[in-house]
Order: sequence, then structure tokens, then C-alpha cells
Amino acid sequence: MIDLQKLVRDKYDKTIQEASNEELYYALLDLSKQSSNSKPNNSSKKKVYYISAEFLIGKLLSNNLINLGLYEDVKSQLADAGKDLIEIESMEMEPSLGNGGLGRLAACFLDSIATLGLNGDGVGLNYHFGLFKQVFRDNQQFTQPNDWMTDESWLEKSSKTYEVPFAHFKLESTLYDIDVPGYKTETKNRLRLFDLGCVDSSIIRDGINFDKTNILKNLTLFLYPDDSDRQGELLRIFQQYFMVSNAAQLIIDEALEKGSNLHDLADYAVIQINDTHPSLVIPEMIRLLTEKGINMDEAVEIVKSMTAYTNHTILAEALEKWPLDFLEEVVPHLVPIIQELDRRIKLSVADSETHIIDSSGRVHMAHMDIHYGYSVNGVAALHTDILRSSELKVFYDLYPEKFNNKTNGITFRRWLMHCNPRLSRYLDELLGHGYHHDASELETLLDIQEKDSLKTELEAIKTHNKRKLQRYLQSHQGVTVNPDSIFDIQIKRMHEYKRQQMNALYVIYKYLDIKAGNIPERPLTVIFGGKAAPAYTIAQDIIHLILCLSELIANDPAVSPHLQVVMVENYNVTAASFLIPAADISEQISLASKEASGTGNMKFMLNGALTLGTDDGANVEIHELVGSENIYIFGKDSQTVIDLYATESYVAHSFYEQEGIKPLVDFIVSSDLLALGNHERLYRLHNELIVKDWFMTLLDLEDYIATKEKMLADYEDRDAWLDKVIVNIAKAGFFSSDRTIAQYNEDIWKLS
Repeated sequence: MIDLQKLVRDKYDKTIQEASNEELYYALLDLSKQSSNSKPNNSSKKKVYYISAEFLIGKLLSNNLINLGLYEDVKSQLADAGKDLIEIESMEMEPSLGNGGLGRLAACFLDSIATLGLNGDGVGLNYHFGLFKQVFRDNQQFTQPNDWMTDESWLEKSSKTYEVPFAHFKLESTLYDIDVPGYKTETKNRLRLFDLGCVDSSIIRDGINFDKTNILKNLTLFLYPDDSDRQGELLRIFQQYFMVSNAAQLIIDEALEKGSNLHDLADYAVIQINDTHPSLVIPEMIRLLTEKGINMDEAVEIVKSMTAYTNHTILAEALEKWPLDFLEEVVPHLVPIIQELDRRIKLSVADSETHIIDSSGRVHMAHMDIHYGYSVNGVAALHTDILRSSELKVFYDLYPEKFNNKTNGITFRRWLMHCNPRLSRYLDELLGHGYHHDASELETLLDIQEKDSLKTELEAIKTHNKRKLQRYLQSHQGVTVNPDSIFDIQIKRMHEYKRQQMNALYVIYKYLDIKAGNIPERPLTVIFGGKAAPAYTIAQDIIHLILCLSELIANDPAVSPHLQVVMVENYNVTAASFLIPAADISEQISLASKEASGTGNMKFMLNGALTLGTDDGANVEIHELVGSENIYIFGKDSQTVIDLYATESYVAHSFYEQEGIKPLVDFIVSSDLLALGNHERLYRLHNELIVKDWFMTLLDLEDYIATKEKMLADYEDRDAWLDKVIVNIAKAGFFSSDRTIAQYNEDIWKLS
């Protein structure tokens, strides 16, 4: 048992009662780091290097205290002294190292790799300001640098440095490590983040604008710098190569230290490419091996035998394609290698759809990953089926043995034990602690005979979490929500395929329905959270519509007691930890066939929300697990949608003209909203829905409205609703990232 009182006195010469929350945070930071440092790094022979542009790790204090086995002891000692661990954790700055699901998944995977005792590190970049801090003004999104670094933090500066060559200069990297302790394990892993000592934030002007040509000063400033112009695209290439060159040098160094002769490098290391951002690691690793005396043929085979690729998207624009002349400008030493890799493919495969360099001189990163890796995996059963049968069919026909599915997962330490401690403690009482290690044991919840007391406690826990969210929103952005209302929540990055615009059209429907005198049985609070990329105009227009609706409804005394709309400002992992446990309805409404997986859907079901969704991504597997009676599915199926794209037969305007749809779309440019909003934004969004609607919002709108109305009516039968909640929690165990990582290891990595 730790003596927290002594720790605080030694650091600050104060009692716990006398110390401020900030002082207590730094004392607990020291405690966590000391406890983690006492554990050796996993030293097994073979190691996976999980390379990713994003690691959305969130605040680490409570998560690490849980994994280190210190959480309950610390919380108890603080409570005895009148201190609240949640309030102390609010002093922590959230690391701004990711954006959405891709980065959060990477963070969950690192936790599970460590928890399963596997040797595996994450490798990425140490972004000083991350994506951006989102602020709302005039009902619009504005961006500011998200400054998260402090003098004392989880980052530990390493002595490792590497020289990274570019066309006209070389840069020397600095490596920072963040320890990743597994859940009650003897060893730990690390997140390795490369940085540059000469980065200079003084070049930032006007929000997050900066000189994109000044690579020495801007290279690790921001995640996903705006690539809507040539300089932005070049900067992305600079970033990606800096990341993978450092990673490749680190991999070779660590293998040599363990006794590798490099010919046997695949016995020591496996590279998991997380989406296409790290793809340049393939030619870079080949370059480094040939520099060390290995011939090209063998170098290619070594890299092919140690590289695996995870595809996270069906959207064509997300599969990176860099113009060859851009690569010539940034990394000319890689171009001959890429050309040689392409030449080899063209000699053996006639189909130009599989070539790495196309007829327009663009380098297809995903094509390189598939040809020169040994594994290609999708992230949900439907997603992988679509890759095999449609999007990557030409590659599947070539390499059927490479393709496999690894349905995504979440770490229950973060998304149950940390964010919903009251539910976690109750499950501990009912089921024991076995589900902490084997989440499938949650299914024993279905065997409990005394359902009435179970439902009573689940209802009380949900009410408790709604009040926690109420307090958070009040302190975070001065918004007061009604905890007795139904909480309908959609939180994810802003994108048309995720169809936040459809949810906004439902809000318009509900607003007009209430204005017509149809008062709902219970108030409804619709909550959105998510950021729009600075260059993504339509996504910003959708945010603008939501904020305008929020203001309109709040100022209408006939509607506001029954309907409220909230857009959470600067949505992040911290906000999610309050929103997810409080949700009644989980909005998972992407256009079928477009969401690779989703992981928010898993977090919501684990915390007792019911899914309103399309049969898309991992919703399909949730649907199969819980049964049609315990989920609310609407909309056209994926094959119908794929056929509509193939035949170009979807015409938005014909749906717009329908009696139930036209008034809702036209309300976007009504006098009521135009009085509150930016005319250009509202008219542009209105036109987009009528003329283009590429992600078929209007196709599913009426079914969506009808299904949500049924869901709201069903909510009033509390006994039946809670039956569904119990099934969802019980069946959530499949979606543990521990299960996912065990499958990665068994089928792909084959570590010890």
C-alpha cells in the first residue's frame, strides 16, 4: 500500500488536505511514473512496431493508475482527505496526438498489447499542437493551437537520435517515450514519439495558419496540416517520411542490439502499418537494408515478410496517392526504389488497377502496402467483405491468402473501469473481477435471475452519469442540460458519410412537430461532438447548422422545454468519458458500406446505450450479437448502396421533392435560421443536399425519423428498455481490444 500523504509531504511539504489539485496531480504523476519505471520493458525476441500517424491516448493519470493497480488505493486516500480524483485529473492536459477513431484505436491497441504481455511499441510523431483546439463563435467553428505540453508530463526524453535525409537537408530527430503499462502486468511497453528540436511555434499566425514551407520550424507542429494546396501536401510527405525513417532506423537498431544479422530481421520485428500514412516505411526499410550491404532482391523479401497493413477506409480519398514529382521534391532517394517496386509488379501483373505508379504519375500507397506486405486486414466483418468483393477485389484475386479480418475493439480499462466506475463496481459485485481480464465473462449478466434489482441499479447508474455529464457541460461551456431527458448522442469527427446532417434534419423535424402542437412524452436532448477539418467546408457548414438550431431552439419558449440541441466544444477523449456513460441513444448512422468499423458504437453499448444505426461497419456484428429486438436498425443495406453508386442511379433531387423531406431541407434556408446564421454556409449546405448528397442523406431520412420516433416511444417502457440494455452490456465483451490483439498476434504477428 502506498503512503500518499508521505509522497505529497516529500514533494511539497504539505498534507493532502493543504495541497492544491494541481499539486496533487503532479504528485500522482510522479507516483505513476515511478511505479511504471520500476517495471522492465518487455524484452521478448520478436517485437511488433505499430506505426501510426495518430495515437489519441487521452488523459493518462487514472488509466495508468488502474493498470498499475494503484487506482482504488489512491482514490480512497484522497477521499479520506476530502479530495476528488476526478477533480485532480482535470488538471491534466490531454495529449493532442490524434483526431478520431484511427488514433483512439491505436491507443486501445497499445494498452491491450501491453496487457497481453506482448512485446510491442507504438511509433509516431510528437505533435506540439495536435489537430487544433475547436472554439465556437458566431455559430461557427474556429481553430486555435491546442497547446498541451507542460514541463512535467508523461513524456520522457530519450538519448536516441537519428539523422533523417531529405532532398536538400538532413534533420536530427529527438525521441520521446511514454510508458504503456499493461493491466497488472510485470513488464511495460512504450509509445515512441519522434520530434525535432528546431520546431518553432512563433511562426503560427491567425488561428493555426503558418508558413508551410519552413520545414525546420513546422515539421511536428500540427497533426494533419491543411493539404488543400501543394505546400500542404508536401508537408504531409515531409511528416510521413520523418516518422517512418526514424521508425525504420529504430527497428534496425533494436534488432541488432538483440543479435540480429539483418538477414533474419523478420525473426525480430514485425511492422504494422496503421492506414496508409506510414507506407513509406517499405521503401525506406529497403533503402536502409541495401545501404547495409543486403542486395535488393533479399531486402525486398525481408521487408515483405515483416510488414502488415491495416486498411481503415473504403473512401477513395482516404487511400493516399502522392504525385511522383512531389516525392522527387521531398525524398528523391526513395523514388528509384518505388519505381523498382512498381517495375516488378508491372512485369508480373498486367492489370493497371494494381500498379503502384499509375498512368498519371501518382504513387498509390495502399497498392504498395498490399504488394509488399504479407497481411492485409480490414477492421470489421462487413468492411473486410467489401474489400474482398469490391474495393480491393483485384488484389484479393491476386493474394487471397493475405486478406483477413480483425474486428476492432476497445479497452475496457478506459471505457468502463475509468469512465463509468459506478457501473464497473456494480459489475464487480455481481460477476466478480474476471471480466477485467476476459471481457466475455460479461455474458454471465444474462444468467442473473433477480432482474428487478439489476434494472433498478442500472437505472440509478444512468441517472448518476447523466448528472455527471450535466455538471461537466455546465463547467465546460456554460450549457445546462436536463438530466431527466433522453440523451441522444452522436460523437465522432465531422464527415458527410457519418451523416451528422441527417441527425440535424431530424432535429428540424422534431422542432416543427413540437411547433405544430405534438408535445413529446419526455424531453429530448440531442448532443453532438466532433471537429471538422479546416479544409472541409461542408463539414464546417454542418456544424454551423447544428449551432444555429441550438440557438433557435434555446430561444423558443414553446419548444425548449421539450427539445434541446448541444454541440460539445473541442470534443476529445475527456469529453467522451462523460458523454458515453450518460447516453441513452447511440447514433451510428453512417451510410451503409462507408464506415469501416466504428468503435464509439462499442463504447456506448458497453455503457448501456442502445444503438440507432445502419447495418454498417461493426454495427453489423453488434446486430448479430444482440439480436434485432435489442438494436434499432434502419436504412438501405450496403449492397443496395454499392449498386446505387455503381449505376449512378441515386438522384438526390427526387428524394428532396418528397412531401416528408422537402420542408425539412428547406428549413435550412428559412428566415428563422438565416436570421441566426451565415447565409453562404446555409445556402451551400442546402444546395449540397439537393443537388449532390453524395452520401445519400435523403435516401434514408424518412426511415431514420420513423425508427428514432419508435425508439423514443419504446424508451417509455422502462422494463423492456432495460431488458435491451442488459443484453447490450452482456454482449459487449466480444468488442474488447484484448480479443482483437490476441487475434492479430495469432494470425499475423506471431510473437511469443
